[in-house]
Amino acid sequence: MTETVDVPIIAPDVPAYAHPGDAGADLVAAEALRLGPGDRAMVGTGVRIALPEGYAAFVVPRSGLAAKHGITVVNSPGTVDAGYRGEIKVILLNTDKERAHDIAVGDRIAQLIVMPVTRAVFLPAEVLPDSARGEGGFGSTGYQKDGVLA
Repeated sequence: MTETVDVPIIAPDVPAYAHPGDAGADLVAAEALRLGPGDRAMVGTGVRIALPEGYAAFVVPRSGLAAKHGITVVNSPGTVDAGYRGEIKVILLNTDKERAHDIAVGDRIAQLIVMPVTRAVFLPAEVLPDSARGEGGFGSTGYQKDGVLA
């Protein structure tokens, strides 16, 4: 069974999960706009929530909007902290170099994922313990094709 958490909300359109088991609830636009090629805009959703302590919400792109129209969320994931009570807005970017995309009121523009978060205690150290990965990053792990590291 999926764990649930109560989240008080003020919204003209309450985010909804499209299917059982979905991680993200759809956020819809509360305003209409046109995103020209390469344009970005902050789009209001009208949604305000009160997350309990120990939780955060993350605003992520909708894969269909990205695949069909090149529309993505610029700061993905956008983080909504438990103490924030303002409107959740989504920064959309049109990555299509030729076509504009119209957003209408009520269009699904992003998803909201609510998750428990762990608060870290950062411990200053002179050295860090070794790991198998070490300092490798930014593509250093490569990928294998036909058994050969590329």
